[in-house]
Amino acid sequence: MRPKIGIIGAGFIGRFHARSIHGLIRLGLADADYVAVCDQDLERAESFARIAHVPLVTDDPDELIGSPDVNTVYVCTPTAEHKQLVLNAVNAGKHVFCEKPLARNLADAEEMYRAVQTSGVRHQVGLILRHSPIFTVLKQLTSDPKLGRLMTLVFRDDQFFPVQGHYASAWRKDVSVTGGGTLIEHSIHDLDLLTWLVGDVESLRAETGNFAGHPGVEDLATVSLRFAGGGTGQLTSVWHNVLDRPSGRLLELFFENGYFRVDDDFFGPIRYQTSDAQKAVEIPEDEVRRRYLEIVGLDADIFDEALSKYSLADYFFLQALNENRDPFPGFDTAVRAHELVDAVYRSAAEDGSLVTTS
Repeated sequence: MRPKIGIIGAGFIGRFHARSIHGLIRLGLADADYVAVCDQDLERAESFARIAHVPLVTDDPDELIGSPDVNTVYVCTPTAEHKQLVLNAVNAGKHVFCEKPLARNLADAEEMYRAVQTSGVRHQVGLILRHSPIFTVLKQLTSDPKLGRLMTLVFRDDQFFPVQGHYASAWRKDVSVTGGGTLIEHSIHDLDLLTWLVGDVESLRAETGNFAGHPGVEDLATVSLRFAGGGTGQLTSVWHNVLDRPSGRLLELFFENGYFRVDDDFFGPIRYQTSDAQKAVEIPEDEVRRRYLEIVGLDADIFDEALSKYSLADYFFLQALNENRDPFPGFDTAVRAHELVDAVYRSAAEDGSLVTTS
């Protein structure tokens, strides 16, 4: 099926996907058409459309979803709008890419997953770290059985509160729109990533903090995790006001026979040391990129060019639609991440009580 794409939401993340889709089509890597854009700010939607020569521009999402020229809908709006837009798209038989989090709470996310299951439409969620070069290579490296068992990990995720700066997402301080703060809006990525890298979370304890004072919107979450394989982990997620500091993720993993460290969430070097090596090893960024493209089977130069400009998450979604197969990660993966987010919030509400998640 040739995707005919309509994007709902022309904010920061909508621009991210629009630029990627337009670029992939221009490079000949996506057999698709970018045909529609919708935003409640019609002027902003029109500016999108001019850049990519998009024919359908509207401030009415129902018009986009109902258009016979659209068979694939990207939902890139504030979180509170995701559920109804996804359900409307599914009811219209349109394939869906929905940004994370799927919804403000677990129950709504589960309802959205049931809807795509029942309808048979293809679906993908914007858990973009599943397509991160540095974490894809890290997963391959840490799958070596010679490393032994994971003992513990330390994960810090920080960014400035995204109601300011280049994000300018003022709605993220409103719990009625978000369902929470740094955990659900940002570190849902982290909880998903850790289950991908390490395995299922068996139980957790958590605390949240609110320094900025926006009711119900935590800007600090600290989570103690126990994995089914026996290892433990500490996740710290924080929104601060240091605007000159870029969003960053620092992850350290300690195995019985190895240590790994990354200080980036997309490119950058991987540092590691094993018990059978005399010194630490650093895999530089260019080698991480090369290995990633080899792992995912895209080692042509044109994909390296695309990777330098765009995330390949959109490539994999559109390619799956072209080949009539399920994209990844789907809503099922998102629901599991939502289950962990829900467990964190329940633990924090009960003064850090132990919550079993398996």
